[in-house]
Amino acid sequence: MPMQPPPDLTDLSLADIARLAEEKRLPPVEQWNPDHCGDSDMRIARDGTWFHQGSPIGREAMVRLFSTILRREPDGSHVLVTPVEKLSIAVEDAPFVAVELKSEGHGRQRALAFRLNSGDLIAAGPDHEIWVRETPDGPHPYLHVRRGLEALVNRSVYYELMNLALDEGGEQIGLWSNGAFFPLDGES
Repeated sequence: MPMQPPPDLTDLSLADIARLAEEKRLPPVEQWNPDHCGDSDMRIARDGTWFHQGSPIGREAMVRLFSTILRREPDGSHVLVTPVEKLSIAVEDAPFVAVELKSEGHGRQRALAFRLNSGDLIAAGPDHEIWVRETPDGPHPYLHVRRGLEALVNRSVYYELMNLALDEGGEQIGLWSNGAFFPLDGES
């Protein structure tokens, strides 16, 4: 069955997004433990572009497929894994990029959802935290995707989040989503 292109986030309610995220069945990569077979000769750039042998992978469906068999190892490295093989993949920052934001509600009733460059839909909340890592070149916001995999929140989406937080006011700059509060100022 061919992979379907991701839906447009603007046409979905947050309830639709939560349902679609719940329905997505991913391979059970955490249950597969084959021997390490070598390097995939693949790399995920900081901007979310996937490369094979130095060339960008142009087929979005292929990237979406590979993203479903991506796993983070206990040592922090990343691998592509199937029931019979495990190949290393270089990841410059985070394997995914949050490229679109949808917000509904206000204050503690707010719900945030993100579309990733892979087409995945993630509803921020207790199981999908947002955090900001301060670095010498400024704040880097992230979103927990699944099983230790992260998405870098792209700059325009981070600005949207910050505008929402600043408009809301409050003692600490941050936002609620699905019952969890996420500081956006790099302080916990």
